[in-house]
Amino acid sequence: MSDPTDLSLLRPGTDDFGRGGTLIDASALLRDLTLEADVVIVGTGAGGGVAAEILADAGLRVVMIEEGPLRTARDFRMSEAEAYPDLYQDSAARKTKDKAINILQGRCVGGGTTVNWTSSFRTPPATLAYWARALQLPGFAVEDLAPWFEMMETRLSVGPWAMAPNANNEVLARGAAAIGIRAGTIRRNVKGCVNLGYCGMGCPVDARQSMSVTSIPAALGRGATLVTRARALAFVHDGDRVTALTCAAMDRDGVHATSRRITLRAGTFVAAAGGIGTPGLLLRSRVPDPHSVLGRRTFLHPVVVSAALMPDEVAGYYGAPQTVYSDHFLDTLPLDGPIGFKLEAPPLHPVLAAITLPNHGAVHAGWMRQLPKLQVLLALMRDGFHPASPGGTVTLDGAGMPVLDYPLTPYLWEGARRAFRVMAEIQFAAGAKRVMPIHGDGTGYAGWSAARAAIDGFTLAPLVTPVVSAHVMGGCPLGADPQHAVVDPKGRHHHLANLYVVDGSLFPTSIGANPQLSIFAVAARLASGIRATLAPAS
Repeated sequence: MSDPTDLSLLRPGTDDFGRGGTLIDASALLRDLTLEADVVIVGTGAGGGVAAEILADAGLRVVMIEEGPLRTARDFRMSEAEAYPDLYQDSAARKTKDKAINILQGRCVGGGTTVNWTSSFRTPPATLAYWARALQLPGFAVEDLAPWFEMMETRLSVGPWAMAPNANNEVLARGAAAIGIRAGTIRRNVKGCVNLGYCGMGCPVDARQSMSVTSIPAALGRGATLVTRARALAFVHDGDRVTALTCAAMDRDGVHATSRRITLRAGTFVAAAGGIGTPGLLLRSRVPDPHSVLGRRTFLHPVVVSAALMPDEVAGYYGAPQTVYSDHFLDTLPLDGPIGFKLEAPPLHPVLAAITLPNHGAVHAGWMRQLPKLQVLLALMRDGFHPASPGGTVTLDGAGMPVLDYPLTPYLWEGARRAFRVMAEIQFAAGAKRVMPIHGDGTGYAGWSAARAAIDGFTLAPLVTPVVSAHVMGGCPLGADPQHAVVDPKGRHHHLANLYVVDGSLFPTSIGANPQLSIFAVAARLASGIRATLAPAS
């Protein structure tokens, strides 16, 4: 290790976070820094956090690199104004290349696991069967992954939500029953939850069992090093091996890189920077990609939204944010047929609501004044299984930063129209006075017949119909055939022997469910394989 600059740069973990390890805030660097390790992991979200704990537990020297800051419960004040710029990519305003899709992604220690809504689903069996049948991906059947799901569900306290749903989620349950479709209760990775409902701003009581509460402190407790506010620039490779990773220190705001550089040398490297970050890092690194697979087939679960004015207070900003779902329109549609969608009820915090509701001026203000009585549903579309759903492509902009080009095809818009119809029907069946599909000028409708007729006539188009997503998958897909996959079924890069990918970018399609638990389980399996290779006696 090079000279450690000033006292605030290099410090041991404390009783509060990661005692036994080393914490480095790269924004405090006064000069360049070089570190050596057995394993370097880029990213501390669902994939990187799990990998760090498993590999550090084997006695390997692990260094974790995180572009965002370290924040713990004491920093979380249930404030959107503080949380979005501090904990999210692009202050929660990351967008696709044409600005048509807003993408919510975490950028902090723990990544999305620190700010998501705790929804925990296993990978749907239909998705795994498709991977085996259509993509010839071995070893990822339901029975293959079951022990890894069980392991991570135990580790992260994933279980049924025993409390009654808040009024926002109860509308989905009531409306689904009224129109005769099945709804269920979402499992959550929480322990000691006090039902505040501000999960998206970080949990102030550490109930959410995120990577920043569980695996990362555990890895630090086994001697790992965590470098925060450090942007991974590129892997340096020679022949079929990566020899180093170069990083830029970020300023304290996390916006601009400083002149300080960090060089990390190791025998093994793990990319876990997410479905946009990992392909971007590999593209910047100019890793071998003879079949131009890298960055392609990136999937989002495009989401459309419907708001409803209910007769009584909903207060969708209080209580567990997502506890009810319906998979009826996934289970009743073939994977290669019309696009299926999952129904959920997102929280309604003021800033999130304000940037989602359409129109402006008096019309927008009118809806915001009624925020306590608003209810919202979302439809999460399962992309990647039909020829007309190829997903998007990650490329680099002029500054070398990753950008996702994600065409919204007629196939997707047809699914969005069906989803708008279903959501409006559910909301009216649950007693809504007025329903506003989030589209165009934000017209609301006082009855189901009027809403259905209007939806049938919508001109659905980018920037006219708002689309959002919080799930980025693919871009570095698993597969045995390097002509169609970036990494092999063990997560190892097909052309670089000591580079692994362990995050959601591995998925060869979307999964049709909130992906965090799938990433946890797949990461546990792949990291355990890396551990067996590097520390076989542990």
